[in-house]
Amino acid sequence: MPPLGLEALFVAIIDGDLARTKELVQRAIDQGTPPEEIVSRWMVPAMAEVGARFERQEYFVPEMLVSARAMQAGLALLKPLLTQRKVKPVATVVIGTVRGDLHDIGKNLIAMMLEGAGFQIVDLGVDVPAERFVQAVREHQADVLGLSALLTTTMPQMGAVIRAIVDAGLRDNIKVLVGGAPVTARFAAEVGADGYGESAAVAARVARKVLALDSAAP
Repeated sequence: MPPLGLEALFVAIIDGDLARTKELVQRAIDQGTPPEEIVSRWMVPAMAEVGARFERQEYFVPEMLVSARAMQAGLALLKPLLTQRKVKPVATVVIGTVRGDLHDIGKNLIAMMLEGAGFQIVDLGVDVPAERFVQAVREHQADVLGLSALLTTTMPQMGAVIRAIVDAGLRDNIKVLVGGAPVTARFAAEVGADGYGESAAVAARVARKVLALDSAAP
């Protein structure tokens, strides 16, 4: 028997069914379901399951992308209501691909996964200079800074951004996460980052861990 009600929303997001996700979210809104309940009870767990399937190699990047896009379509319907109800995001994340690097698929997927987990995302795009990261962190009073790089030649820019954050006097107030295909945990430690994620699937978990949002986090 197919799932009914909001259980079907959980399944629709996992399946990456964008149209069905929008339909079910709108139905829940029309029925008076609190928007924060729709997000926290059904959408966030669905994206957590997508991440778990990726880690088990049951899902790959294409499946994660379609699930994340379905989730974003549902969130687009809920955001105005969440704003009206003054529902606070888990934390604010400024994210971007560092200067000299134009790759954005991984960065976009991480942003989607974090948004699906309740974080507010400020996406600066690609080829972002250090001073723009500093400006955005200050302007949005960000809790987390996410730096992405796909090229080994642009990885040193991550260190440059962190030094700029230090020079601006902002380092004590923000956690810095780095990621990208050539990035390693050792490199993250060398440049002074607070955390590293080997894939988009673990992005939300790592962000919550560095912010100490889960006392039981490993």
